[in-house]
Amino acid sequence: MGQARRVFDAAQERDDVSWNALVSGYVRAGAHDDMLRVFALMRRSGIGLNSFALGSVIKCCAGSDDSVRDIAAAVHGCVVKAGLDSDVFLASAMVDMYAKKGALSEAVALFKSVHDPNVVVFNAMIAGLCRDGAAVGMDVLREALCLYSEVQSQGMEPTEFTFSSVIRACNLAGDLEFGKQIHGQVIKYCFQGDDFIGSPLIDLYFNSGCMEDGFRCFRSLPKQDVVTWTAMISGCVQNELFERALTLFHELLAAGLKPDPFTISTVMNACASLAVARTGEQIQCFATKSGFGRFTAIGNSCIHMYARSGDVDAAVRRFQEMELHDVVSWSAIISSHAQHGCAREALRFFSEMVDAKVVPNEITFLGVLTACSHGGLVDEGLRYYEIMQEEYALSPTIKHCTCVVDLLGRAGRLGDAEAFIRDSIFHDEPVIWRSLLASCRIHRDMERGQLVADRIMELQPSSSASYVNLYNIYLDAGELSLASKIRDVMKERGVKKEPGLSWIELRSGVHSFVAGDKSHPESNTIYSKLAEMLSKIDKLTATDTSGTKSDDITRNEQSWMNWHKMAHVLVRITGSGYYASAVVPKEERRLQLLKSGLLQTEWLSPLNHLQGIGLILQFVIDQIHPLLGMLTEDQYLQSEDVLSFTAYKAYVANALVKEIDEPFEKVTTTTSSKSS
Repeated sequence: MGQARRVFDAAQERDDVSWNALVSGYVRAGAHDDMLRVFALMRRSGIGLNSFALGSVIKCCAGSDDSVRDIAAAVHGCVVKAGLDSDVFLASAMVDMYAKKGALSEAVALFKSVHDPNVVVFNAMIAGLCRDGAAVGMDVLREALCLYSEVQSQGMEPTEFTFSSVIRACNLAGDLEFGKQIHGQVIKYCFQGDDFIGSPLIDLYFNSGCMEDGFRCFRSLPKQDVVTWTAMISGCVQNELFERALTLFHELLAAGLKPDPFTISTVMNACASLAVARTGEQIQCFATKSGFGRFTAIGNSCIHMYARSGDVDAAVRRFQEMELHDVVSWSAIISSHAQHGCAREALRFFSEMVDAKVVPNEITFLGVLTACSHGGLVDEGLRYYEIMQEEYALSPTIKHCTCVVDLLGRAGRLGDAEAFIRDSIFHDEPVIWRSLLASCRIHRDMERGQLVADRIMELQPSSSASYVNLYNIYLDAGELSLASKIRDVMKERGVKKEPGLSWIELRSGVHSFVAGDKSHPESNTIYSKLAEMLSKIDKLTATDTSGTKSDDITRNEQSWMNWHKMAHVLVRITGSGYYASAVVPKEERRLQLLKSGLLQTEWLSPLNHLQGIGLILQFVIDQIHPLLGMLTEDQYLQSEDVLSFTAYKAYVANALVKEIDEPFEKVTTTTSSKSS
């Protein structure tokens, strides 16, 4: 533009064409300040304004520079003064300008003032109404869908941009049925292969939980670019099809396409959910090699991945390597420490975040409250709960309130926790009562626990969690007859405890195990070895942790736990010299997908290609959580029960170490809450 400006300045005569060319050139170059100076000079020179020049200025005002957006109203005035307010080209540009500025009321008023809007003006208005995503109200989204109906009623032929915006509106409004009708219109107008439409359609189906429809839509596209691949990967992650997401990433690479930063970030989130740190590290190296290593979104995903894999130190190193920390970065590092019991470190990062002038959001405070809960910092937690509302005007969600209940419950303040629930707007939500029920078990408050369990059963009679927790409360109190009655009630009401799922990856592929599973070709050997291991563990953990139990109940309880150990036993049998990690994900959704046939083992095999040398051992010990998860560090040292359970956990880890012949980095055992 420097050379163009010198030629322009040297010209003896300048007509409107040369002025317009210079203005549009600055707009294309992103030099908004220079463009505005030339536009002001153009007006002072007496050059008449036309739609071309004003269109360039409006496009500039719609840019990302807030200082330039402030002159939008002045430019609109120039359009009216020039008598060009009826120009549909300028009208669509100004509607787009106001929408991008966030001034929806001005955009709607301008749209309604256009006497004969064409499809381009409608497209601008529909796109503007759903531009802000989740921040847009449902009434605004409905207005966008009504505008599409108006396009049809006026006999206009929609374009690919029309369909793209309307499908996005359906997606945001959660209106799958209307979206399917739009899909039919897309096919009618032969736009099914358009790049602008394929990705929104995939998003629509996956966001509505219609995975098979999403897959069919993807396969029907004549051309699959990186945007549609990314939409598929993101949809799989959103619906907890994490292995399928990694498979799609492998297929994307095999197709010769280059993933963008958002693709890589999404895949790393899948690695985080699977706790496959080795695979995540390889993808991180791929991102660095591709020149995306400095992208903040990728760094945030790395932090999340390392935290889910139990390596908080690696998460901190990645955080420190990042050049820019946004609110997601700070929230991720705070949550990482909170999840692993490093309460003081989490609060220190929060203080640094505030000092860095980064405004915390709901996720940030969720991490802070979790840290206070796990660290036994009751007063600090209640203070941060007030700060969130008073200083940052953030309304507590069900998750925040559940954290407060957990905070009070861990400290033994069960009465305060119950009063908090009853005063909360979420007093009819089962999840918040389940948190109190868990605390009742820890503090052996059988009377309150029974009342809380009855409340949960009233709100959610088909959920097994409340029955199982009440069963355990009676068991801990030595009330064997009451515990047996709970099991009888479950049978009478047809309530079944959802079995868990564990899986590992060996050289031969991925092996999944469900409670009572005997389909594995090595099942006889696995169960034989499992009996041997349990016998050794019983001898090691001779200390009784929950009062006297009948042999029948103990056997039943052990049968519920056996699925957790089957994957571990297979590792002992195979003696695979692989890296091992034991983690606890939330398995309920994963098991449902397995039952429905959406999670197939043939989808999992490409993990070998990505992971190279990795064994993923998903191993859950339910018996550890109720004590280890609920006590503070000081209470650990005072509890014989905890010491016996710690020995139990140590035995499992040490036994695994002895069985692996080749050296590996470490064995990580992480405990988490049961799936609700």
